[in-house]
Amino acid sequence: MNAPHAVPSGIAAWWLYDWANSAFGTLITTFIFGPYFISNVAPDVTQGTVLWGCALSIAALLVAALSPLLGAIADQDGGRKTWLFATTAACVVLSGLLYFVAPSSDYVVFALSVFVGAVVASELSLVFYNSMLPNLAPTGRIGFVSGWGLGVGFIGGVTCLAAALFLFVDPNAVFAELDKSGAENIRATALLVAVWYALFSMPLFLFTPQQKGLARNSTEAVKTGLKT
Repeated sequence: MNAPHAVPSGIAAWWLYDWANSAFGTLITTFIFGPYFISNVAPDVTQGTVLWGCALSIAALLVAALSPLLGAIADQDGGRKTWLFATTAACVVLSGLLYFVAPSSDYVVFALSVFVGAVVASELSLVFYNSMLPNLAPTGRIGFVSGWGLGVGFIGGVTCLAAALFLFVDPNAVFAELDKSGAENIRATALLVAVWYALFSMPLFLFTPQQKGLARNSTEAVKTGLKT
């Protein structure tokens, strides 16, 4: 049986997680770190574009392979928030590590390895995040709750991008004294993503309930999940 549906604070906290997670895709994958890697870290723009695309493809394959497996196990053991916390923490740490990617081709392997790990963690976190949805609202309200979560996520991504420009990237940014020759102002946006993700994901772990697992213990959960 499902646990009681979430109170408004639990739903709002669930929405806020999308606000937190969207910062990674907006700043790291698309608008700031991706272009930085292609133009400043890779040997040239052509190789950088190819390498970035390959990294995304590898991450997508790993997510496709792991999502059904881990999702089925999480359904059995009921530990969605535990799995969500682990993947969130992994993405936060890996995002922060991207700060150390200096503008040199010596960092290509390190950058791509960390990026692939962060993408996988970010995408897997959404598996457990989305699986909480049926427990948040009655069937007739699931579309409403889901739609607002998506909207809040888009707003969060744009807001974090604006904050990155205001704090680090713009020539008149708040931290304009950062070393631009070493792209420190660009690399600092990775730290912003890490802090943003960690900070705004916290309410979900405090206020959003999770469904009870179907299995009696962890061993049964793994076995049944694998079978499923």
